[in-house]
Amino acid sequence: MQKLSLFLVAGALAFWSFAPIANLSVGSKMPDVGGIAMKDVSGKDVTLQQLSTKSGLLVMFSCNTCPYVVKNEQRTSEILRYAASKGLGVAVLNSNEAYRNGEDSYDAMKEYASKQQYNWAYAVDKNHVIADAFGASRTPECFLFDGNGTLIYHGAIDDSPADAAAVKRQHLRIAIDEMSNGQSVSTATSRSVGCGIKRLSKP
Repeated sequence: MQKLSLFLVAGALAFWSFAPIANLSVGSKMPDVGGIAMKDVSGKDVTLQQLSTKSGLLVMFSCNTCPYVVKNEQRTSEILRYAASKGLGVAVLNSNEAYRNGEDSYDAMKEYASKQQYNWAYAVDKNHVIADAFGASRTPECFLFDGNGTLIYHGAIDDSPADAAAVKRQHLRIAIDEMSNGQSVSTATSRSVGCGIKRLSKP
């Protein structure tokens, strides 16, 4: 029985992929995936093109239960609300396929969005197509695009993902402010810390 359990665990690990994917480089245009329809927790299909505004778009890859997502819940709500107040479009995408029938199911996402009082799109990135195009590998992980669809910041919300009390620099908020003021982003990349996005293994 123990051997069977180990075999099943090994099979599950082989089925899901945790391999890193090359990140979209700062200065690059948004990949040609903006028109892909994703199911939002509102029940509507949304696309990144629809969510983008003339001021830009903030895309955050997230989920429901990653410990780092939980540690950043308040900061996530605050920065997404701030981005929206600056006229940016906001998209939170769940790309995890490993738990699609459980913790990261569509119904679980709806419940989570309601609990967090999300006023922005929280959508299923089916088969992690958008995550693959962006090279996203963690939750949470942020990609900030300007009004021309150019990536100007990629990384974490701030410099202390594990401890809100230790934050010294709010990378994403500063990048939003600099972009809104027509300035170059002083820190264009930072290290994303969090759970790996659970991908389907390539055949």
